[in-house]
Amino acid sequence: MAIQTFSYPTSKSNIKLRVARGHFVTNHSHINYYIDLTMTKHRLSEAREAAVELARNFRSSTVVDTILCLDGTELIGACMANELTESGIMSMNQHQTIYVVTPEHTHGSQLLFRENTAPMIAGKNVVILAASVTTGYTVQAAIDAVRYYGGTTSGVCSIFTCVNEVGGYPVNHIFNTDMLDDYESKPAHECPLCKAGAKLDAMVNSFGFSIL
Repeated sequence: MAIQTFSYPTSKSNIKLRVARGHFVTNHSHINYYIDLTMTKHRLSEAREAAVELARNFRSSTVVDTILCLDGTELIGACMANELTESGIMSMNQHQTIYVVTPEHTHGSQLLFRENTAPMIAGKNVVILAASVTTGYTVQAAIDAVRYYGGTTSGVCSIFTCVNEVGGYPVNHIFNTDMLDDYESKPAHECPLCKAGAKLDAMVNSFGFSIL
């Protein structure tokens, strides 16, 4: 399936929103657009510019000790840490630096930190970074995990989002559904494409898509 590219303006022209229209299924919903963030997550030039955009939300008054990276956003997270460090962001940890960490996922979709990474959450001010927020389920799990491991969520950010807030935290973003007027995310039993008899095109997750 070809990915049709749409470009939307930001203050950094190198960032593109790439989408494919169809009938897709995620772990939690059915959607009519696949948001392809592969290049933004893995191409350094785009990751750096996305990081600059997202870091703007935390420069002035947010204490950041740790960036918790979901959906394969480690490169963006590292660039964000560098951007925030260079801008003089406040850090409360004894090393005066920012940790960039990725959680482990259990079979029940819970987030797990081992003994060697849990100290990067405990007692830390954590910014949660996601690639795409569709239902908010995964970000909510991250907020719960940060609390469980003794950290404090300082903010949430994402390249693309369908929701304005999760768990009481605004989702700072670069792109949202305002740019795709007919974007829909529905539970399977409410999916209008399913009700119309349309077959699924692909299964999608943070790694990409698999054509059915």
